[in-house]
Amino acid sequence: MTRTDSPPGLQLGPGSRVGIVAGGGNLPVSIAAHLDENGHQPFVVVLEGEADPTGPLGKYPHEQMRLEEIGSLVPRLKRNNVTHMVMAGEVKRRPRLSAIRWNAGLLAMLPHIVLGLTRGDDALLRVALRYLERQGTKVVGAHELVPELIASEGCFTKTSPQKADWRDIKAAYEAAEAIGALDIGQGAVAIGGRAIALEGIEGTDGLLDRVKGLRGHGRLAGKTRGVLVKCAKPGQEMRTDLPSIGPQTVDGAHAAGLAGIAVQAGHSLVLDGPEMVRRANALGIFVIGLRAGEPQDGN
Repeated sequence: MTRTDSPPGLQLGPGSRVGIVAGGGNLPVSIAAHLDENGHQPFVVVLEGEADPTGPLGKYPHEQMRLEEIGSLVPRLKRNNVTHMVMAGEVKRRPRLSAIRWNAGLLAMLPHIVLGLTRGDDALLRVALRYLERQGTKVVGAHELVPELIASEGCFTKTSPQKADWRDIKAAYEAAEAIGALDIGQGAVAIGGRAIALEGIEGTDGLLDRVKGLRGHGRLAGKTRGVLVKCAKPGQEMRTDLPSIGPQTVDGAHAAGLAGIAVQAGHSLVLDGPEMVRRANALGIFVIGLRAGEPQDGN
């Protein structure tokens, strides 16, 4: 399921320590567990209201931080001897400009911060990365730390897409690329050969829940199956916010009556892969990694 020909990823030398700025979801947990298992205990900055310090992340050295306290992030990392930092997990809200605790570095970035807050998530993340790098922080991506999370090409499950499913894959892929270019979202659902729902600020889980509710809509009456497609935004910053799927995505797709899930290989993450595949096989849902470019009938 994951890439067997991928490079070994970032090699952490003796004395290296990774700081994880943790939002919601399973990605920060997967990264922390991988690092710990390989002898590199992480330091976790738990974003308040996003990640749960009483959950699995709580067993590692950690501190909580509000989004508006980003100016204190670099000093926190330095105090804890962090040499590399990764931003991982879902962040559902944006920092409030009026509540940000300003310092000299942040004030120098003020025009970029204001501009980022008026644009999409990717634009704001780029501003955050630029600020951190100006402070001398080495920012890395989840795919560099845990390369086995990267989705490979091909079908992961016993069930494969039917011919009609490829029409949905193509339609949803084109729609996901279009909203990605506008920095809106990374996913789309197509049913009956046309896109019927696009991912917005509610994320993939919210998108699938919305599709479930749309099943009773007149235009979808009698239509079955359908596919969720997730792909990276054009020019995606690979170190943050790569599209991801996992067991919860499979459950949501099944509840929405979909036949399967397709993700862009090489630019998407698969979380808790063995459990995701086990669950998809049990539910009869296909999960497939698409090669770069427009998908065409599995060829």
